[in-house]
Amino acid sequence: MRKFAAALAAAATLYSFAAGAQAYPERTITVVVPFSAGGPTDTVTRLVAEAMSKDLGQQIIVENVGGAGGTLGAGRVAQADPDGYTLLLHHIGMATSATLYRKLAYDTLNSFEYVGLVTEVPMTIVGRKDLEPTDLKGLVDYAKANKDTVTVANAGIGAASHLCGMLFMSAIGTPLVTVPYKGTGPAMTDLLGGQVDIMCDQSTNTTKQIQGGTIKAYAVTSAERLDVLPDVSTTTEAGLPEVQVGIWHGLYAPKGTPAEVTERLSKSLQVALKDPNVVARFAELGTKPSSEADATPAALKARLEGEIARWKPIIEAAGQYAD
Repeated sequence: MRKFAAALAAAATLYSFAAGAQAYPERTITVVVPFSAGGPTDTVTRLVAEAMSKDLGQQIIVENVGGAGGTLGAGRVAQADPDGYTLLLHHIGMATSATLYRKLAYDTLNSFEYVGLVTEVPMTIVGRKDLEPTDLKGLVDYAKANKDTVTVANAGIGAASHLCGMLFMSAIGTPLVTVPYKGTGPAMTDLLGGQVDIMCDQSTNTTKQIQGGTIKAYAVTSAERLDVLPDVSTTTEAGLPEVQVGIWHGLYAPKGTPAEVTERLSKSLQVALKDPNVVARFAELGTKPSSEADATPAALKARLEGEIARWKPIIEAAGQYAD
C-alpha cells in the first residue's frame, strides 16, 4: 500500500511538472544582461526580448547587472530558480571569463542550460578622429613606434573591447598602454574627446560614430566588409589576418531548467531572429541574426566549449587576470 501511495505521489508530481512546463510561460520573464544599459549587448538583448515576448505571449524585462566583466550577472542567473523565468544573455565573455577570472561563483560549462546563439557582432578597430595614421598598416607602425604612449581604451576586464584589444596587441607583438573604463559608454566618450587613442569595439557601438565622422575607422574584424561600412577594410585585407574575431552572444538558463522549457525558449528565439524589425535593426548595427541551426542548445554549447579552448592560451600569454 505504501509503495502504491509513493508511486501515485511520484506520478502526480511528474504530471504537475509536465503540466507546468507545457503551460510555460505563465508570467513575466527576466533576461539579465551582465553589462550596463545602453551598451552593445544591452542593445541586442532588448531587440530580441521584444520579439520573443510577442511569440511567448508574456512580457520580458531586461535587467542590467553589470560588474566584474559580466561575471556578477552570470553568477546571479546561475543561482536563480531553474524555472525559465530568469535568463542570461551574455557575449563571448562567457567563454573568456573561465580563464580570465581565477575564482568564479559558478562553473562556466556546467552551471547553465543552453538555449541558443543570438548573433555574432563584428568588431571595429577605431581611433580618435585626429589620430595621425590613415590606415591599419600605418596604425600598427605608429603603435609600435610609440608603444609607451599609445593608449587603448576598453570597457573593463572581460569586456569585448578588452578581448579584442588583447588580440590586437598579440597580433602586432607590442604591448600598449591599456585604459580600462567602467563600461563602453565612458570609453567611447573619452575616445570622442581625444583623451585616448584607439579602441576595438563592437560594430553595434561604433557604426553610427564612424558614419558620422566623429571617430576614425581602421578595420573591421569580420571575414567580409560590412554593408553598413563598405569603405572600411577587413583586417585580412589590411594585412592583419590574425585579428579576425566576432563577439557572439548566447542565451542561457540556470542549470536544471526543464528541457521542455529550454526547448520552448529556443523555438521562440528562432522565431524572434526572423522578426523583420530584428533583422532590419541588426543590419543597421552591422550584424545579422544567428541562423535557425545556430539558435539551438547544441550549437551554443559547442561554441562555448570551442571558444574557451581558443582564448585560454591568448589570455595566459597576455597575463591579464582578474581576481
